[in-house]
Amino acid sequence: MKKLLLIDDDQDFRTMLSVRLEKVGYQVIQAEDGIKGISAFKKNPVNVVVTDIIMPEKEGMETILELKKINPAVKIIAISGGGRSVPEDYLSIAEYFGAVKSFKKPFDMKEFVETIDMLV
Repeated sequence: MKKLLLIDDDQDFRTMLSVRLEKVGYQVIQAEDGIKGISAFKKNPVNVVVTDIIMPEKEGMETILELKKINPAVKIIAISGGGRSVPEDYLSIAEYFGAVKSFKKPFDMKEFVETIDMLV
């Protein structure tokens, strides 16, 4: 089974996305912030990480940088609904920091899954 790590502080969104990904054959490891996400990654190394950008404790940018230090080959997808700025601002910075792709919430699920499929 293909496995990925999903880091997002919105429990409802995280659950919904996990269910959708599990229906198409993924095992999803969940974490609610960057600190827990890094810990989960160290315990269960995966090839693909999906991380929100705006989160409490450790934001997505810090998480991306730390994941890349742990494993430079990890493929990261950044997602964001925005914050004080428009989501596109955060997402372009996330790609600069090492995310291979980014999606603005809400995103097209078909395109999202196709992107993950290409990265696994």
